[in-house]
Amino acid sequence: MRPDVVVVGAGIVGAACAEALSAAGVQVTVIDQGTPAGGTTAAGEGNVLLSDKPPGPELTLAQASVARWPELLATLVDQLGPELAEVEWDSKGGLVVALENADALAEFAGHQRQAGVRAELITPADAVALEPNLTRDVVAAVHYPDDAQLQPVLAATTLLAAVRHRGGQVRGGVTALGVRPGGLRTSEGFLHCGAVVNACGPWAGRFSELAGAPIDIQPRRGVVLVTSHTSFTVRHKVYDADYVGAVESGAADLQTSTVVESTRGGTILIGSSRERVGFDETIRVSVLRELARKAVRLFPTLATIPVMRAYGGFRPYAPDHLPVIGPDPRVPGLWHATGHEGAGIGLAAATGQLLADLFLGRQPEVDPFPFRVDRPAVMKCT
Repeated sequence: MRPDVVVVGAGIVGAACAEALSAAGVQVTVIDQGTPAGGTTAAGEGNVLLSDKPPGPELTLAQASVARWPELLATLVDQLGPELAEVEWDSKGGLVVALENADALAEFAGHQRQAGVRAELITPADAVALEPNLTRDVVAAVHYPDDAQLQPVLAATTLLAAVRHRGGQVRGGVTALGVRPGGLRTSEGFLHCGAVVNACGPWAGRFSELAGAPIDIQPRRGVVLVTSHTSFTVRHKVYDADYVGAVESGAADLQTSTVVESTRGGTILIGSSRERVGFDETIRVSVLRELARKAVRLFPTLATIPVMRAYGGFRPYAPDHLPVIGPDPRVPGLWHATGHEGAGIGLAAATGQLLADLFLGRQPEVDPFPFRVDRPAVMKCT
């Protein structure tokens, strides 16, 4: 059957767009140059966060996504059954701590509360009560009850399973080569369709050029440490206040900030780093050492737990730190859903819904204007 839409990219964002479209009755085919959910999504931590976003369009999108994820997952459980729709959703909450400059953290949380985020300023003693293994050097902390975590590969494959369940197709090992009237050129031949969605993550810039509508999306590399199995537990998603600054920064040079969390598998994930080095996959020991050093500063007991492995991935970076979601005015039938950088897991549910609303002409819940393609920060001249 000829698809109405071909989604290029089978990561979490592409999967969410395909799921939302198929839920509305659109016939969808998803293709990926590699293994579905095997690229950027597989290198993610599974963050679903409000705590790291200042008031503005991205926070609004995140609030819609945090509200939508549980509802969406419940729908998928009903349709697919609990075994196929298990994504390890954990509404554990987040804890942001400061080891200095308590006023800045309190001010940031205050602005978020004005935007409707539950950001509870707590004492250092309260923080230790929530996380008994936390360093006693904490001078301020904010608890975010609505932060959550899921397993990103399971989430993406569940969304793709729903697309298949509704009659759509998911095809790995197929490379998109360009958009032409009536469809998409691929390494497996021409795919006839009415529209194409560029959900290629950090490769979205490359594909946009092939499609004749270039946008400025660049890869931004990140690395995560994984400990061996341990009884040591971090109850929340815990990170230091520097993380917010690293997320908002546009610097190309290496930046590191501490994020520590437990997984259901009994390991601990330690991040995070950000640097723009193109598609260089080299993992440098100096970066790993910096991540470990900062994590031990927050949780001293981590110094006794071996690191089992490290993995890295590329995130789609937009110069103005906002996703690109919507139709491209230069090429009829071309749509974009990319530029989420490290927030794609958390923002995916609302992104898929927004794109489907726009595609079907429905009134969207989230204002699409800030995410439009034709904005100076991301649109390149052809």
